[in-house]
Amino acid sequence: MALPSPDPKFDLRGINAEVNCLHFSCMVQRPSQPLLFSGSSNGLVHVWNLSTRRAETVLSGHQEKSVYWLHTLHHNRELLLSQGRDLQICTWNLAEGRNEKIDSIPVESVGFCKCSLLKTESCLLAMPGRDSSQVQVLDLNSKKIVSSMKHCTDNEWGMAMCMKLWQPISGPSPLLLVGYEDGSVALWNVLEHRLMSRLTCHMEPVMSLDFDCLKARGASGSSERVLNVWSLDEQQNLKAYKTQELVNPGISDVVLRQDRKILATAGWDHRIRVFGWKSMKPLAVLQYHSAIVHCVSFSDHLTPEDRLLAAGSQDKLISLWSIYQNN
Repeated sequence: MALPSPDPKFDLRGINAEVNCLHFSCMVQRPSQPLLFSGSSNGLVHVWNLSTRRAETVLSGHQEKSVYWLHTLHHNRELLLSQGRDLQICTWNLAEGRNEKIDSIPVESVGFCKCSLLKTESCLLAMPGRDSSQVQVLDLNSKKIVSSMKHCTDNEWGMAMCMKLWQPISGPSPLLLVGYEDGSVALWNVLEHRLMSRLTCHMEPVMSLDFDCLKARGASGSSERVLNVWSLDEQQNLKAYKTQELVNPGISDVVLRQDRKILATAGWDHRIRVFGWKSMKPLAVLQYHSAIVHCVSFSDHLTPEDRLLAAGSQDKLISLWSIYQNN
């Protein structure tokens, strides 16, 4: 049984819009300050100083259209990517106190599928394509599409809903996991533009997924009352692994902590749920928000005891939780 809910360590207010996405940048040495980026339904990106608990900067570049994905390009956080409902992925220069939009990449999909970034020798960005089930991978250095993947019968799977781009330990090609509108998860070989495996995980559209490349195991959520865990065998075939029943339906976001010990979900029932990743044992149900929780994110502080879990909600608040003492 999950433990009773603690109180959040603190919250962040004043956004005046639904909080759709969060991204931490805390892997810094003093005097640099740990930051949290938040994207909201009014098209703004807030840059929060976690030491002062105030917004240092507010970025406006999406024509008041909802921002629903954020990611820094480098650990020095001088470059930030933001994806919005204006069908643009903006690049921001934040170096030396600047907040300039220096580039914009058009997105041809009108859906809600968030991008996925893979930082290897080059920066690769997975993004939804023009056609319903199409997904593409862009080399951010050359601005060229290096792969385009699509099921031959386009309407059968429906739209791409979520994705995770990752690099296997063996093999030259990055791999891309995509959750689709029909409830399936598919694995694509990026360099060969080839479908490797597909598994029907849900009866409803896959809203979010995350993947542990070391354990070859992933998790996904939908509007259903379940969190599904699946695995990859040695032949790269997707296999059902475990179904975790939930009290209430609806998962907006699924995120693994960086150390792969715990997993958090954002719930339509206003709650954040925390599970042990090894056994999927429920560890905590965090209750604070008064509306749907849209997103969760784990911080990347260098010191484990400083690390936080953040949640953004339809109630226009961001809650921050310290759950590291015993995990």
